Amino acid sequence: MTSPSTRVPEPVAVAADHAGRAAARARARSLTSLISRNGAVAVLLLVVLLGALLVPSFGSADNLRNVALSASFIGIIAAGMTFVIISGGIDLSVGSTYALAVILSALFAPYGSLAAVAGALGAAALVGLIQGLVISWWRLPPFIVTLAGLTGVRGLVFLITHEGNDHPSITGFRVFETLGTGKLLTIGTPVWIMLAVFAAGWWALNRTAFGQSVQAVGGNDSAAELMGLPVRRTTTIVYVVSGLCAGLAGVLTTALSGGGQEARIGDSYELSAIAAVVIGGTLLAGGIGSMVGTLAGVLLLFVIQNLIVQGANLNSYVQQVVSGVFLLVVVIVQSVLGRRA
Repeated sequence: MTSPSTRVPEPVAVAADHAGRAAARARARSLTSLISRNGAVAVLLLVVLLGALLVPSFGSADNLRNVALSASFIGIIAAGMTFVIISGGIDLSVGSTYALAVILSALFAPYGSLAAVAGALGAAALVGLIQGLVISWWRLPPFIVTLAGLTGVRGLVFLITHEGNDHPSITGFRVFETLGTGKLLTIGTPVWIMLAVFAAGWWALNRTAFGQSVQAVGGNDSAAELMGLPVRRTTTIVYVVSGLCAGLAGVLTTALSGGGQEARIGDSYELSAIAAVVIGGTLLAGGIGSMVGTLAGVLLLFVIQNLIVQGANLNSYVQQVVSGVFLLVVVIVQSVLGRRA
């Protein structure tokens, strides 16, 4: 008979302790993921609140409408970029594609609004299609392919405009100009179009098989292929979507300004779009991201720039420095959160 002093204790307390620690780790991972996905929204609300309190002119309705209108063009480009980055890619050609759409929509305007819109969007989609096919079928790095697209399409823009000397503009009113100059509830039409693009993007990303494929490909394209997912088709489509979004932003720019833009328009827009996507919580490694976060990231960039102008009256170079530092901080925070998760 075993004496009480030599009896082996039952590991009930140890098991409970392990279960408690596992639950705590699960809660911590869940909180980390929540912060990573929605941190930009919280920061945006905080910055807007502080800006309205500290800079009286910032909180005026006219200023907020102007900020939203200015952000709408980069916002539409960033919506397409979100799909690309979630899929594990990158698109450096969107600034040049945007410029091509601006120029072509103004050139085609004399033939009617339908020709202006369809011609510009068709050319932008073709740029995305070619790049997507090269990346997906030849397995080339997206950075290199789209860098070639950036320089090649920009060269095409200069060729069309005779080395940038021509600035095609719209003569006379065209119906599609209302897309840029119209207003609904005192807010410019481009803002509503941006919101519609983000709503459609959110639905596609979260409620369709295509969106699930995009996230799976970005997480691990080899595993996605073994699962039978259409990796090549998905990769091609995301670059077409990115091209279409850049083209739509270009069409809206022409509709708002009436054309007359320089061939250099859209320079560095790809960097602004990528920055907005990353600030919104989308991982550059792919697999994780959200449309709501990207929208908050876009607005946050433009709100900060506007506050710098309204509050400190500093020039554009200081804006770029502040935006760069802010982006660096966001990337560092994302890296820390990613390791915790």
